[in-house]
Amino acid sequence: MRKFQQLKIGEREVLLYLPPSYEKTVRHYPVVYVHDGGFLFTSCLNYLEHLFLSGQLPELICVGVETACRNDEYTPWPAEALTPTSIGFGGMGRGYIDEIAEVLKPYIDRHYRTIPAADSTGMIGGSLGGLISWFAGYWRPDVFGKLGLLSPSFWYPGVLDFVRGSQGLDPNLRVYMSLGGLEGIYKQTVQKNMVYCGKEVYRLMVEQGFPQAQLTFAWDPDGTHDDLFMAQRFPEALQRLFHSTPGLLQPVKENSARYHIPGTEVWRMTADHTGREYRVFVAVPDAPPPEAGYPVLYSLDGNASFGSLAEAMRLQSRGPHGIPAALIVGIGYDSLEPLVTTERFRDYTVYAEDGELPERPGGTKWPETGGADEFLDFLERQLKPELGRRYRINRAKQTLFGHSLGGFVTLYAMMTRREAFQRYAAASPSVWWKNHVLYTLWEQAGETFPDAGESSPEILLITGTEEKESMIRDARELMNRLTQSCPKLAVEYKEVEREGHVSVLPALISELLRFVTS
Repeated sequence: MRKFQQLKIGEREVLLYLPPSYEKTVRHYPVVYVHDGGFLFTSCLNYLEHLFLSGQLPELICVGVETACRNDEYTPWPAEALTPTSIGFGGMGRGYIDEIAEVLKPYIDRHYRTIPAADSTGMIGGSLGGLISWFAGYWRPDVFGKLGLLSPSFWYPGVLDFVRGSQGLDPNLRVYMSLGGLEGIYKQTVQKNMVYCGKEVYRLMVEQGFPQAQLTFAWDPDGTHDDLFMAQRFPEALQRLFHSTPGLLQPVKENSARYHIPGTEVWRMTADHTGREYRVFVAVPDAPPPEAGYPVLYSLDGNASFGSLAEAMRLQSRGPHGIPAALIVGIGYDSLEPLVTTERFRDYTVYAEDGELPERPGGTKWPETGGADEFLDFLERQLKPELGRRYRINRAKQTLFGHSLGGFVTLYAMMTRREAFQRYAAASPSVWWKNHVLYTLWEQAGETFPDAGESSPEILLITGTEEKESMIRDARELMNRLTQSCPKLAVEYKEVEREGHVSVLPALISELLRFVTS
């Protein structure tokens, strides 16, 4: 079988790709229509076929649609040229989209084994091709149910006004949008607004009620506006649009020959406002949820902590005398390392100047810091609501747990947004960060806690007796400050005998699980 077929449908040249199993089966396939002649799929075909054959992406028919003039056919209305030496924009996009919907697609559906329904039909393009794909969702949602917008040219004159005045896209669509932080930064024309306009359209879509489970926003701070960046995003766009488990959480495929903890799942999730990608590890109890729902433990440094916590909960919650079952959620990163240094320094700290930190061992430079609030926003605004949709959760029994820097951000969350969780567990917390800034924060926050009544959180502090003296001293001092200024605050402090900064983790698991489920 020839992988590619050059066709002429009406007056339009197209490049057709049929997937590996097409001539071996009688199956019908989803179809994706790709602008600019399909270079996005021809440039990564070997990788796409790997995704097909490994089960990471359903096999697709790809149709590359040629154009004689992008500036005419990929724009929604006419506009003047951007510079005296460039050409203007013809605004013939509606006719182009209708031609694909009413001429090209019917021909492909008649002559090839397709799944004609809109929810099995996609349209993807880059730059102006991303812009016109987005308009296809407004004009023809009856035909194109999946839209791939790679570095879309939302800077185009009048687009933001159009979005603000519209009722929004059909909520049954599925949309993938990618954007690079360096797009347009060297332009002198309106194209310099690429990043702002892209983020603004995304914000407006969310504000207008487009379901976030149907929307992926892929942000690359180093991404530029060129074919390389768009082609790199194309396979992921197909996965997010056509995978059988859509939404904010996407499954991470594991080697089935490896050991797997029963009842666990691993997902990837992208933060809306930062574009940072996280691994979300979930352990669901065997027992059905109680009427109030499962208690939940959110564990930071999920790469290091999740496996031990999941196995311990699976064992200790066995009846008839076990502890109540709880949902274990680990928040980690795309890494094989247990502790992902750069990312955790960013997510688990408030910003600190060099003069506010001790000299780092070896004299090396401290990593980027200061992302604690963005990280906690991700937990609050995306992760918790998504888990609440998937599982029956007891919203009155949610615990945040972190170790070391994770302990710092756990206590920071307790002091700055205490109602986010009902219980906070900090192991060997880095109280020293930013000249002991937690002491200052508590002076400000502690004044409101005595009046909080039943809404006051419960706090568990744990250290090992073999840790640095300063680590133990800081934890004791923090505990004293918490209880002295707020005697009714439920604070429990424990020191685990013969355990150091790392070895304290497995030693505290039973105590932590009792704290979570009591």
